[in-house]
Amino acid sequence: MAVSHPLWHARLMADSTIDDGTDNPDATTSGRPQAWATPVRLGPLKLRNRVIKAATFEGRCERNGVSDSLVEFHREVAAGGVAMTTLAFCAVSRDARGAPGELILTPEAVPGLRRLADAVHAEGAMVAAQLGHAGAVAAGIGVKAMSPSPFFSPLAMQRTRGLEDAEIISIIDDFATGSGLLADAGFDSLELHFGHGYLVSEFLSPKLNKRTDRWGGSVEARARFAREITRAVRESVKPEVGVTAKLNMDDGARGGLWLQDSIRTARLLEADGHLDAIELTCGSSLQNPMYLFRGEVPLDEMSIAVPKVLRPGFKVAGGVFLKEYPFTEAYMRAPARQFREALDMPLILLGGINRADTIEQAVAEGFEAVAMGRALLRDPELLARFAKGDEEGLCTHCNKCMPSIYSGTRCVLRDL
Repeated sequence: MAVSHPLWHARLMADSTIDDGTDNPDATTSGRPQAWATPVRLGPLKLRNRVIKAATFEGRCERNGVSDSLVEFHREVAAGGVAMTTLAFCAVSRDARGAPGELILTPEAVPGLRRLADAVHAEGAMVAAQLGHAGAVAAGIGVKAMSPSPFFSPLAMQRTRGLEDAEIISIIDDFATGSGLLADAGFDSLELHFGHGYLVSEFLSPKLNKRTDRWGGSVEARARFAREITRAVRESVKPEVGVTAKLNMDDGARGGLWLQDSIRTARLLEADGHLDAIELTCGSSLQNPMYLFRGEVPLDEMSIAVPKVLRPGFKVAGGVFLKEYPFTEAYMRAPARQFREALDMPLILLGGINRADTIEQAVAEGFEAVAMGRALLRDPELLARFAKGDEEGLCTHCNKCMPSIYSGTRCVLRDL
């Protein structure tokens, strides 16, 4: 078991006035608060309960900025009772995009971001934003994609370009600049995307990072990019702004990042002391996306919805690319337990959380919070139903929400 770290203990215990949730009779079981309803502190963040709306790409930006639809998407889930909702994948530069219609962090985007933050705050929730660089995934929008080392992307039918040292430094600066813009717009927390086969995740992967300079080789060298981004972001914002990371435990690809190296990476990030929590994830948009999602494969719908530049490759490799994995409740819990055993810092459990008793168990096992995606996409008022005694969400794990990212992410069953 990890040795108790006094810094994390102090951060968690600093505010003894945090409400324990017992004044909400609808959120109690046998006289005690339900686990999802109990408040928790992550560094400077005082969350009203244990549920965070996970970043799920909304596909609702207009001219790479905030739209009315995007504001309403997050206002609705905030009104449903989550502690914090997460604006998905904000590209730290124009070159960092990985899908059509992504938000780009520029000064021009700040007024819209402030409007979104204000709408969420008016519902009593906090708001986070996910910062990322798509790396090789950018090939999907028809641009020359960047990566730690050159390799051929069969889905995009092109070879990526390896980054120069100066470009890596510039990207670190882009993360810091974007974080400052989000903080100025009133965002409470920043989530750094270190997973899913995007650029930082590619640097962590021994399969994709073949560099022999200071950015590749050993676990420590491959983790340098993530650690430098985290340091730069922490230094760019005030202490009251939370900083978390979404970290891959397992790429789901042979030769890629796996627990042995990812736990060592997490320990390095913990030792640096710049993060308030890590959200644990797996899978790769670049190599094996269904390893993240689990459940049914919407192959026919995806073949129609993907951008034209990807359709030739998708027709050839789509069936292999989208492998099918059966859905099981809390399917990332087993590997996440290895991290809970190895680390003392706050951890956020993700992956197939659809039941109130799953959250109860996660909290009992030492996870400070859970992140829910598809369950809240299907039912933004799920927590209100939990409070009334319902135990399970309505998501069927059909994954037909996946192709909707190109036209406005939604649960198709809510359209009925």
